[in-house]
Amino acid sequence: MTRPLIGVTGYVEPASWATWRDVPAVLVPEAYVAAVTAAGGRAVVLPPDDLDAGVLRVLDGLVLAGGPDIDPDRYGQVPGPRTDARPARDAGELTLLTGALAADLPVLGVCRGMQLLVVAAGGTLHQHLPDVVGHERHRPAPAVYGAHAVRFAPGSLAATVMAGIDRVNSYHHQAVADPGGLAVTGWSDDGVVEAVEDLRRTFLLGVQWHPEEEPDPRPITALVRAAAGSRVEAGP
Repeated sequence: MTRPLIGVTGYVEPASWATWRDVPAVLVPEAYVAAVTAAGGRAVVLPPDDLDAGVLRVLDGLVLAGGPDIDPDRYGQVPGPRTDARPARDAGELTLLTGALAADLPVLGVCRGMQLLVVAAGGTLHQHLPDVVGHERHRPAPAVYGAHAVRFAPGSLAATVMAGIDRVNSYHHQAVADPGGLAVTGWSDDGVVEAVEDLRRTFLLGVQWHPEEEPDPRPITALVRAAAGSRVEAGP
């Protein structure tokens, strides 16, 4: 049986390799690809592109990856001094997300990706979380993950996916303020929103942590399984 094709949204950032330095490159951390592969899927990296969402016709699921901040203009705010936005990426990912929602394609939002789900659902973000919670534990240092306790709403998709897990990693300085049309189903020990979902859809889950960096990347595994199930139901 053909593996389900899982689109993973990519970055455009300056990158260096071999003799090349600071070359604009499309990239995504390999951990996403490894997690999709381990779950039985085939990862396809998607560069930012807002011309159309036609690629969704050949995909079985979509992962909105983590990364820099969403442009606050998308949720009616003026950018704060610590906000580092990528408007072109916002446009490309929102084009894909709009198409995926219309097709009821299984979608997982990771960190920034969860925040994008919220913005697309009419919600808003805290632009700098330490101003709200009074500490830096959600992003303790550059390139250093924090960790904290987490709890999930009983009976939710998040609780089902994360059964038995009560601690996750953390690397973000923005967070959900208003979830818009999505349901909040996960919280950290200081009340920060850690999971959102929409049970009216086949599979739509957002997680604030980075499951691809966990030894047991359950949300990605669940997304791949949902994508495989949707493919079987759709038939050849």
